[in-house]
Amino acid sequence: MPAISSSLLRRGTAAIAALPLLTLAACGYGSEAKDDGTAKIAAGAEKTDGLDSVKIGYFGNLTHATALVGVQKGFFQKELGATTVKPAIFNAGPSEIEALNAGSIDIGWIGPSPAINGYTKSNGKSLKIIGGSASGGVKLVVNPAKIKSLKDVAGKKIATPQLGNTQDVAFLNWAAEQGWKVDAQSGKGDVTVVRTDNKITPDAYKSGSVDGAWVPEPTASKLVAEGAKVLLDESTLWPDKKFVITNIIVRQDFLKEHPKAVEAVLKASVETNKWINAHPDEAKAAANQRLETDSGKALPAKILDPAWKSIQFTDDPLAATLDTEAEHAVKAGLLEKPDLKGIYDLTILNKVLKAEGRPAVDAVGLGTS
Repeated sequence: MPAISSSLLRRGTAAIAALPLLTLAACGYGSEAKDDGTAKIAAGAEKTDGLDSVKIGYFGNLTHATALVGVQKGFFQKELGATTVKPAIFNAGPSEIEALNAGSIDIGWIGPSPAINGYTKSNGKSLKIIGGSASGGVKLVVNPAKIKSLKDVAGKKIATPQLGNTQDVAFLNWAAEQGWKVDAQSGKGDVTVVRTDNKITPDAYKSGSVDGAWVPEPTASKLVAEGAKVLLDESTLWPDKKFVITNIIVRQDFLKEHPKAVEAVLKASVETNKWINAHPDEAKAAANQRLETDSGKALPAKILDPAWKSIQFTDDPLAATLDTEAEHAVKAGLLEKPDLKGIYDLTILNKVLKAEGRPAVDAVGLGTS
């Protein structure tokens, strides 16, 4: 397929970059997580790489539960010793990438599309993907009175979180596969795409402003609690029902200057995922406790339980699916064909996995040479 024009790419990335940012005290990005005293620094602990702190970014989504649980249960703090974990919460990928570039965070949990955008816009200089975190947890949920089958989606208004984000790209690609034409920038066409913040999507659904949504958890289950029905689970569209929904990224200069700190965070992430998979009910509760600490509101069981079941936690970044998602963005007209070689550096992760007696994960030709 021919490359999309640079002017179109600029319009798409400008639209993404123009989305509102949250405010982080003293640095202008995200929101600081509240310190509930969950993770205490052990007596006699030493700083890692001589750092006073490591700043970790994530979203208040269950698809970022590795970060939620890792912070809540103290896995990160344990591995970092006397180096304090400083979490920051975001609700948009572009703002987290901007925070990473500005040095306001060092390491972040983020979806594939903003990671791709951040890497390509910086000509491969801003970030590296250093590990995986989660797969799945994305659904097309609809008003059953208006939409009874997949073909009924034509002519309807479907919400996605924002222009060019991971779910937006996935829905545009799926719509194209149905033979429907949609202008990616305006969202108008055979189906109307309404870019709506996940926080207000349930209200938009209740008011009738949208007929459904292609969204991550727990937003999908919030809509189901309002009477919506799951029409499609995105995992069914992927080989082995696995696709990357959350990766771990790091600032390249931080990776170069503080490899021991990066290793500590990755070791904690691997330990967290192992604990999540071994103790799913306790992990679900811990994630919900962290959501309550960060946002002031926990999820009720009718939302939390079905949302949790649809997410798989994995250390494998599922690199092949990220490459496919990039192809989808190109087809949608939101991205020129990117050169993603070097976007992954899985060296430290594979070192951690080897120490655990586990096989290495593959960057499918997109790793640092």
